[in-house]
Amino acid sequence: MNWIKNFVRPKIRSILGTDKREVPENMWVKDPDSGQMVFYKDLEANQYVMPQSNYHMRMPPDVRLASMFDNGEYNKITMPQVPADPLKFRDERKYVDRIKEARTKTGAEDCILAGHGELDGLPVTIAVQDFAFMGGSLGMAAGEAIITAMRAAVAHRTPFIFFISSGGARMQ
Repeated sequence: MNWIKNFVRPKIRSILGTDKREVPENMWVKDPDSGQMVFYKDLEANQYVMPQSNYHMRMPPDVRLASMFDNGEYNKITMPQVPADPLKFRDERKYVDRIKEARTKTGAEDCILAGHGELDGLPVTIAVQDFAFMGGSLGMAAGEAIITAMRAAVAHRTPFIFFISSGGARMQ
């Protein structure tokens, strides 16, 4: 009877499509203060503030930009390419490996994301730092990105708003 449970039933379930649905692991978020589970969509709707404890979670940079601009619409500012590791820096691990890991983890080239759009009908340029990318630390690419975003603000003659979320300077 074991072979029926272990082999035949799983095959039948996979053919009929009656396998249990897998729940994505990021559907629920645990409140660090109360320990209560909050549905991810509810957390997004509450702008990443936990409803019971008012604990403020980290808001992803693309979500923060979209929340600031009217109707979530903005033009993303393209950031310049800079050398990954001009000093060939190495401590416990190569700097290039750390950058690759951070890029894979976040899907971003560096910790700065910027855009141009309207806030309450007024044109603005906004930049956001991503703490998930190496603690939001400032390296050469982040510095160039900030300068590029500020130059875009000057070119468009708009105010520049910068949401800082940084652990400090990056030694590279």
